[in-house]
Amino acid sequence: MPDYQGEYFGINYIDTYYRTGLFPFKELPSAIGVELSGTVLALPTEQAVLEDPEYKQREITVGAKVVVIGGGALGVHSDYASVSWKSIHVLPKGVPTRLGCAAVLQGLTALSFVEEAHKVKAGQTILVHTVAGGLGLLFAQLSKARGATVIGTTSTKEKGELAKANGADHVILYREEDTVQRVLEITNGVGVDAVFDGVGKDTFESNFKMLKRKGTLVSVGNASGHAPPVAPIRLVEKNLALLRPTLMNYIYTPAEHFHYCKELFSLVAAGTLKIQIHKEYPFTREGAIQAQKDLTGGKSTGKLLIKVD
Repeated sequence: MPDYQGEYFGINYIDTYYRTGLFPFKELPSAIGVELSGTVLALPTEQAVLEDPEYKQREITVGAKVVVIGGGALGVHSDYASVSWKSIHVLPKGVPTRLGCAAVLQGLTALSFVEEAHKVKAGQTILVHTVAGGLGLLFAQLSKARGATVIGTTSTKEKGELAKANGADHVILYREEDTVQRVLEITNGVGVDAVFDGVGKDTFESNFKMLKRKGTLVSVGNASGHAPPVAPIRLVEKNLALLRPTLMNYIYTPAEHFHYCKELFSLVAAGTLKIQIHKEYPFTREGAIQAQKDLTGGKSTGKLLIKVD
């Protein structure tokens, strides 16, 4: 396994799932974190790995700047990490580790979901819940770039303006407006082709009212708690599709991991995909606690990072 010196950690909602016990650790004590960028300090020594075509394709060298995601990378929020070569990607020139870490997990999630969970196409109308968050902004950008009309929900006018600057055509302030009513007004009663919902329990039921016939509900996350169970018969009325995908099953093989990382960082390097970084925190007890509080407090827009000194 290659060894890395960490430079940045990404803060994600999946961290809260492990903290609260929603997702169980295999053993305790355990560190959290699934996202890291840093510098390669040592390479694998196993001959079988060194001769693997997939490994060679990555062109990993000592001193290379890389991002780490997937492949059993849970617990990488530490100064040094030893993980499988299958979970890393060498950053292209022009993409520093700060930007790479801010982009990798949410960028890969958004990119693989708009390609495989629901293939977003020109002419479609897409609803993104919490559109001003780090993941929501990327869903908006990618959907807009594919020619879709983007509707986003958020909490404040300031966040709404940020969402519009990142591709949202319509913004609904869910604290002041009836989301279902506004979506049906915008779509002339037809509904949307797909919903990307990272909220979970609080928004889940209303999604069925806003989807058009043959629409797709992509349950992205559980920020407000697990969505309730759904009987398959519930989907019959409109011939709906319901998915609860995870990024790790879209980047499961080395080939899939390499493909999506290469595509993501090509978009980032070209400036096609813009990464919004909300705040950077120190790698201290206080810094880590504050980052988690800001993530769950609804005050952040974009990505939260921890800088390893």
